[in-house]
Parts: sequence; C-alpha cells; structure tokens
Amino acid sequence: MAQSNAVFLEGNLFRHISVMSLTASLGLMAVFLVDFVDMIFISMLGKAELAAAVGYAGAILFFTSSFGIGMSIAAGALVARALGGGDESGARMKATTALAYGFAFGAVFAAIVWFNLGFLVTLMGASGETHDLAVGYLQIIIPSLPLLLIGMVGGAILRAHGAARRAMYATIIGGLVNAVLDPILIFGLDLELTGAALASVAARVSIAAAALYPILRHYGGFSRPTRDEFMNDFRPIFALALPAILTQLATPIGQAYVTRAMAEFGEEAVAGMAIVGRLIPVAFGTIFALSGAVGPIIGQNFGAQNHGRVRRAYLDGLLFTGLVVVVVSGLLYLLRGPISALFALEGVSQEIVYLFCGPLALAWFFNGMIFVSNASFNNLGHPYYSTWTNWGRHTLGTIPFVMLFAAWFGAAGVLIGQAVGGVIFGLWSGWLAMRVIARQDPPSEPRPFQRQARLTQLFNFRR
Repeated sequence: MAQSNAVFLEGNLFRHISVMSLTASLGLMAVFLVDFVDMIFISMLGKAELAAAVGYAGAILFFTSSFGIGMSIAAGALVARALGGGDESGARMKATTALAYGFAFGAVFAAIVWFNLGFLVTLMGASGETHDLAVGYLQIIIPSLPLLLIGMVGGAILRAHGAARRAMYATIIGGLVNAVLDPILIFGLDLELTGAALASVAARVSIAAAALYPILRHYGGFSRPTRDEFMNDFRPIFALALPAILTQLATPIGQAYVTRAMAEFGEEAVAGMAIVGRLIPVAFGTIFALSGAVGPIIGQNFGAQNHGRVRRAYLDGLLFTGLVVVVVSGLLYLLRGPISALFALEGVSQEIVYLFCGPLALAWFFNGMIFVSNASFNNLGHPYYSTWTNWGRHTLGTIPFVMLFAAWFGAAGVLIGQAVGGVIFGLWSGWLAMRVIARQDPPSEPRPFQRQARLTQLFNFRR
C-alpha cells in the first residue's frame, strides 16, 4: 500500500515516457491549438496591428507563466520523490504546501507585472496603436495568473502520481472552453482582442477546477498543514522552485530579445514570428510535455534508488524526442503551403513561416534535449544546473547568434541564429546530464572483509 502510487518503478520505461508525454501533450496541444485558432480569428479581422499586439503580448505571457512552471516543477519533483520512497502522507503534504505557496506568490508576481505593463510592452519594441492593444489585452489576462498556477501545479501533482490522463483532461477542458467562447466573444459580440482575452481567462478558471477535482477525488486530497509544517516545507519547495523559476525566466527574456530584434524588420515580420510562436507549441506540444513526463519517472526511481532505471529513462527520453521531431518536421514541410494560405501570408511573413516549417523544425531535437536534461537536473538534486543551462541558452546562445545571422540574412536570420544557439546548448546539456546521472550510480561492491578492515582502522584511530 505504501508504494501504490509509485507506478514508474516497474515496467518498460520507453512505454512510460511515451504514454506520459503523449497524454500530457494532448492536453497541452488542446490549449495551444486554441491559441493558434485565436491567431487565425484575429488574422481574419484584417488588422496587422492586432496580430502584432498578440505577438508582443505572447512574450510577456510566457514570462508570467514561468513562475507557474517553476512551482509546478518543484511540486512534481517533491511529490514524485516522496511516492518513490513510499511516503504518501509526505507527498500529500508537499502537494498542499506547494500549491498554497504558489498561489500566494503568484498573486504578488501578477500584481507587479500588471502595474508595469506599459513599460514591459514598450521594452518589447511595441509603439503606437499596437502598444495600446497589447497593454489592453494583457490587463485582462494577467490577474488570472494565480488561477493558471493552480492548474499547472495541480497537473504536476497528478503527473507525479502517474495520472497523466487526468492531467490531460484538465487542459483539454480549458481548451474546449476557450474554443467555444472565442468565436462568440471575438465575432458574435464584436469584442475582437478583448474577447480573445476574456476567453483565455475563462479557460484558466476551468483548468484550475479540473486539475483540483481528481486530486480531491482520487489521490487523498490535501493536508491541513500547521504553521510549523508550512515553515518546514518552505526550504525544500523553494530550493527547487527558485532555480526552476530562474530557469524558466530565461526563456521569455531570450524570446523578448528575439521579438525586439524582429521588430527592427517591421510589423509584418513580428506578425510572422507571432504565427510561428503559436505554431511551435501545437507542432511540438509533445516535446514541451516531455519534461513534465520524464521528471516524475526519474524522480520516483531516484527516490527508490533505482539508478540504472534513471539512466535508461534519460536515454529513452532522448530517443522519444528524436522520433517525434523527425515525424513532426516532415508533416510541417508538407503542410507549409496550406499553413501559409490559411493566414494569407506573403513577403517576409511567409518567408519566416516557410523557414520554420523547413530545416529549423529539425533543430527542435536539441531544444528537446535541453528539456529532458533539465528534468533530470531538477529531479536528481541539481536544479541550478537547469538554471545555468537555460540562461546560457537564452543569452550566450541567443543574443550574439541572432545579431550575427540577422545581419547576414535579415528577418529570417533572427530565427536561424536562435536555432544555432539551441544546437550548441542542447549538446552541452546532454553531456552535463550524463555526468550527473553517472554520479548517482552506487559504488562498486567492496572486496571481502574491506568494510570490516575499514571499521577496525577507524576504531583504532579513535583510540
């Protein structure tokens, strides 16, 4: 009974990774697909400023969601470790305190961002009507960040229990709510960008409720921690959450630089990049889900001291990444024409989308390698390795390469430079992850009488 929820300690690891990733990605892609449809609807309004505003807002929303991603990584890792060690009451306590801390600090973080939206949007490179549209859009969505965080942490808790399907249902429900409300609010009530924002808020409410319900119904719910228990859990939660949040903040900051660099080539270039930004998670939702899928598998086996399965889980994660990237890249190449026609693209916007649907899609294998490696670092007690890797990838692996390739190839060079940096840091993360995993291996079996000889030596030394 003690380890009834530690489902990853046995069975085929590649199958566990595939099931966890595919089910989680279905939920993610449901949400991302709705975001993609949002962009289609907004493009149908025929105003380039609206599409560009969504592009600028997307970079800031990515920034705010980083807090939730960090808290969910901490919650998932701690719950998975406790389950792997057979401590279900401890897992329930960690889930409770992580959710409470996340909601409280998420509310504070959302307030800080909300009061500085004008500055942040200007920092992205937006101006004039596009600036005002982006600020108005974000003013509606940002206050719902604590609700999104509940949904994200709740989903991580479910995945730590191996309940990938229930975590998937939560995000699918949110996607369906958004999909139903989008046309009603954007076109039916003629709210345009405001309607898209209101639909997103409703989706976040739905995701939070749908993530909490199965935890309460099927996994023992939550504990009632005392003040001392809250204080005791503060350190282990934020020992993982802080580096995870710092890790995730690197991505939107790097993306903000890329957005600003693209802004130098006009609003059509930004609109093209915004379309790619919506297309990436739809196409590679499985890769985005991989980190959350591999993490609990590694965490449970690490908690149970199954070091050989930890190594195998990492390598199977990379294998799964390669298979997904090859298949998806082929589909994107075949569909590049219909995608371009769907948005009525031409000129630089079409060039950017065609580039992504071609060779740059294959480079996503190295982004996947970073995701799998970061999941390993977080669950093996080295969360700051994730921080260093991600910040390196989105600073040294982004800024100089974007500057160089943009000078050579214009707007297309911005995406090329970003991809080249990803290749370099993907390889670095893989090398570092294998070193970390090697350190977890148990020492070789001691020679006969070696242990007794050592004890005798220590005994005589103390005398």
